[in-house]
Amino acid sequence: MTTKASLQPVSSTISDVERDTGVAKETLRVWERRYDFPQPLRDPNGERVYPIDQVHKLRLVKRLIDLGFRPGKVIKYSADELQALTGKATGAANGTTAAAPELQTYLELCKSHQMEALRRKLSQALLMMGLKSFVTELVAPLTALVGEAWASGALATFEEHLYTESLTVVMRSAIFAMPQASSSNAGAPRIMLTTLPQERHGLGLLMAEAMCVAEGAHCISLGVQTPLLDIVEAARVQRVDIIALSFSVAMNPRQALDGLAELHTRLAGGAELWAGGGNAALKRRRPPFVRVFALADISGAIAEWRMRHVNAAAG
Repeated sequence: MTTKASLQPVSSTISDVERDTGVAKETLRVWERRYDFPQPLRDPNGERVYPIDQVHKLRLVKRLIDLGFRPGKVIKYSADELQALTGKATGAANGTTAAAPELQTYLELCKSHQMEALRRKLSQALLMMGLKSFVTELVAPLTALVGEAWASGALATFEEHLYTESLTVVMRSAIFAMPQASSSNAGAPRIMLTTLPQERHGLGLLMAEAMCVAEGAHCISLGVQTPLLDIVEAARVQRVDIIALSFSVAMNPRQALDGLAELHTRLAGGAELWAGGGNAALKRRRPPFVRVFALADISGAIAEWRMRHVNAAAG
């Protein structure tokens, strides 16, 4: 039997908030003391719990920080003011694209829970555009739009998950339909794709895999949240040339940098590290031992890898 109490929004623990917003627990506590926000409640055990409206505002604050704003400047604003500021900031950064009305159509299908219609529309676009154009011209901007809608509260978390699952079905089918490069083909790099343990978002990884397969690479996907030692062991056993990692804006940048540094040390030059995604760690403090690419750069990166290895073999 459904009760009114069961329909009340569930508060988030501090671990939930860290995972969902990418703001570290330590940072949340510092902001609480310094800026009087967030203002968590306490559960019966005295542990911090965060109402949904505070989590919503934290997502907006984190988004603006990723865009270059200082926390002390934006944390005092209301959620509506933060949303307006985010719209201005992202509009200035990305401009208004001609595809926006078409992207909005996909978003509306997601909001109205017409998932079968959404999958059909995505599949039709894939057939018309081809895999690479589908990824770079439609899926990438659409996923960014869905992320913005989720961060602003215009899209519920479960609706964002519905979008992710629908797109995954379409993308995975397209990847399986592509001819896979032979593992013995010397001109095809062996690329292992995964995310670090703290990164649970996998659409960026899936888009990267599609681009790599379309370029004739031999791809091995481990999915998301692979422990570091398992990444290293899998790279050794599979004899990979490249480990490709995806980092969403939601992952804590310090955890991203620390994970990359440890992975680099443990690999000891056994494989190249490639990375992509919207995380601030890749934009402002990219490590010298990691090659960072946008989706559109993958074709050129694989061509450059082939050229290096052809020259090395000839030499």
